[in-house]
Amino acid sequence: MPIIAPIPRDERRLMQKAIHKTHDKNYARRLTAMLMLHRGDRVSDVARTLCCARSSVGRWINWFTQSGVAGLKSLPAGRTRRWPFEHICTLLRELVKQAPGDFGYQRSRWSTELLAIKINEITGCQLHAGTVRRWLPSAGLVWRRAAPTLRIRDPHKDEKMAAIHKALDECSAEHPVFYEDEVDIHLNPKIGADWQLRGQQKRVVTPGQNEKYYLAGALHSSTGKVSYVGGNSKSSALFISLLKHLKATYRRAKTITLIVD
Repeated sequence: MPIIAPIPRDERRLMQKAIHKTHDKNYARRLTAMLMLHRGDRVSDVARTLCCARSSVGRWINWFTQSGVAGLKSLPAGRTRRWPFEHICTLLRELVKQAPGDFGYQRSRWSTELLAIKINEITGCQLHAGTVRRWLPSAGLVWRRAAPTLRIRDPHKDEKMAAIHKALDECSAEHPVFYEDEVDIHLNPKIGADWQLRGQQKRVVTPGQNEKYYLAGALHSSTGKVSYVGGNSKSSALFISLLKHLKATYRRAKTITLIVD
């Protein structure tokens, strides 16, 4: 007499596909056990092949008999979450969109302790900061540095933007428009991690002082061509040198407009 009820062919195919695709090895073992029992193997043979106890195979048979394939799936590990996880993750995403100062805190960044305090205040829960820390990746939040920015508002921004748009609209061979900027080039070699013998540390030769080189460049707004000059100091002389270079390069130009930051 068969130990389990006959499994239809279509269901057996679905079970075989699940065995190949699932990442849950325990679930795959249970499915394999049911297929072996359907084939006519004894419980002791199934237990020996799958390296499990006969009592385990007996439990799997009961689960499969009562609930089918769904009864063989593994349950989530650990205790059931006590707090509304999805709701709190949504709150976390909304909180980090704002600054702590918007809620009256004298801080510029969120900490896990402060997030826990605010979450508990909103929801009435009693979440620990460590719990909030574990949930942050699930909420799609990462730890990264903030970028500094200025809060200075330019009262003449509209006028300047209008002048820039006008210059770009009138850009031509006789009236070229460029985007200008400067850059610092560090000549010292970068020192970072490298493969080395244990107990030994490599040495990187440096000039002995922080040497730099400076470039001033101009990007043509229409053609995308870049013109640049270099110098040992970032001063007005470097900017004047760029103007002379542009004047010599674009000799047909009656006016040269530079958009600077």
